[in-house]
Amino acid sequence: MGSLHKSSEAVAEAEDKEEKVLVASHIAEQQWVEGEPFPFVISPPPQASSRRFDVGTLVQAIRRSRPSLESQLLRSGAILLRGYGVESASDFNDVVEAFGFEQFPYVGGAAPRSNVVGRVFTANESPPDQKIPFHHEMAQVPTFPARLFFYCDTEPKEGGETPIVLSHVVYEKMVNEYPQFVNDLEEKGLLYIRVLGTGDDLSSPIGRGWQSSFMTNDKVLAEERAAKAGMRLEWLDGGCVRTISGPLPAIKYDYRHGRKVWFNSMVAAYTGWEDARNKPEKAVMFGDGSPLPADAVLACLEMLNKECVAFSWHQGDILLLDNIMVQHSRRPFKPPRRILASLTK
Repeated sequence: MGSLHKSSEAVAEAEDKEEKVLVASHIAEQQWVEGEPFPFVISPPPQASSRRFDVGTLVQAIRRSRPSLESQLLRSGAILLRGYGVESASDFNDVVEAFGFEQFPYVGGAAPRSNVVGRVFTANESPPDQKIPFHHEMAQVPTFPARLFFYCDTEPKEGGETPIVLSHVVYEKMVNEYPQFVNDLEEKGLLYIRVLGTGDDLSSPIGRGWQSSFMTNDKVLAEERAAKAGMRLEWLDGGCVRTISGPLPAIKYDYRHGRKVWFNSMVAAYTGWEDARNKPEKAVMFGDGSPLPADAVLACLEMLNKECVAFSWHQGDILLLDNIMVQHSRRPFKPPRRILASLTK
């Protein structure tokens, strides 16, 4: 509890001593990794009334505490805000803007999404019975968001968790169990190959059509934007297009912490990129075009499921992730469930 107390003081250091708004809390699913809570949980003080701590109060507290919040995110990799009066997409947008991070445009991403308000989009709109495997957001393109915000607008009736896992832990376990595979990944990188349809396919977790992926109906402009995103396009019969990204690094060095991290969408592509246009076993391969060893990929999937933290969403929850430090996924659910998202540089 000592670390929790110190972290609580750090987060609140920029606030008025007479009025604490951001107080370190905990959830049952929380892990402690190398002395830091994962995720770090912030809630109003126990004696506070929900009416007093509305979204405006929260926004002001975040603005006052930006440096300490960013420092905490760098230590823990994930921050969960729970128990505040965040009741709408507009409220969520205000909270995102309070952090002061620059918006990241969603160009080249795979998931079907719709803009809701301001910087807020729906999360992956694929059917509720489908699981979205672990991945780093947009790891299949050279330029990716630094941080991710998720907001629970409607909590699931059942299931629908967004499990998270620390990527340096994944790297350390994989290099110990599959050193040659990890060495090959570091030397060769990964290729990601995906076929996009002529419009969004909401029956698929990777069903974003090429028009919305590149925000244009013009093929020439789509090719230009794809090139800027580090992707090559091959136009196919019927108006579809094959995108090829890479070779891209599968392992990154996190200079902020002086350690290597598992940074890729390998498991997501190999086990989840399947629809009428795509077969998972053809969606990702070594950078030289050779196939990945199935045993190592599936062992990684098993380890991710074992090491992750998965908590039930509560209406109003906001989860902030460092996209280099943390992978995330989505479990199947029974509707209703509405999770919104925002990506930042």
